[in-house]
Amino acid sequence: MTTDRVVHVIDDDADVRQSLAFLLTSAGLTVRMHDSALAFLDVLPEIKDGCVVTDVRMPGMDGLELQRRLRQLKARLPVIVMTGHGDVPLAVEAMKSGAVDFIEKPFEDETLLSAIRSALARQAQASDRDARATAIQQRIAKLSEREREVLDRLVAGKANKVIAFELGISPRTVEVYRANVMTKMQADSLSELVRMALIDAGSA
Repeated sequence: MTTDRVVHVIDDDADVRQSLAFLLTSAGLTVRMHDSALAFLDVLPEIKDGCVVTDVRMPGMDGLELQRRLRQLKARLPVIVMTGHGDVPLAVEAMKSGAVDFIEKPFEDETLLSAIRSALARQAQASDRDARATAIQQRIAKLSEREREVLDRLVAGKANKVIAFELGISPRTVEVYRANVMTKMQADSLSELVRMALIDAGSA
């Protein structure tokens, strides 16, 4: 499985980093190693896609504090926490702060690989949703004020005659505006138009 999305491994143990680098590279994943949470945060601004695999116990800043910091920075990177025996409560706390999974050491190779693939797929889906929401927002921004008024009423489930009455225009004129809205929004049906408007509302 080759991917352009990078798996960022954060662990203060050089042997663990080397072992994980070999495992993940052998599985066709692109890997970048970081020896501390602070070192990772230093390069965070240049990171766009991928996921994070971090140890929960590290000097300076542990995995739990890293997760909190990532949430504060609104970093959209799924985080998998590796935990040693007895550190499960910390890992659970990390998940409450937004981590997508935690894995207890020692773990099977496939357990980690499966968790990473799932995290990368989730991140790809989130990126696709963001791109779609942005495209919809751009289309809505190009609507005229009257077209937006018609759109809002269509989404509210109002019939053309009702929209015409509320806006003080003829039903025929509403049909023209409705057709323009459908064209500008690139919607093939009213149901698709409603879904687009709901996506826009959800991302606002």
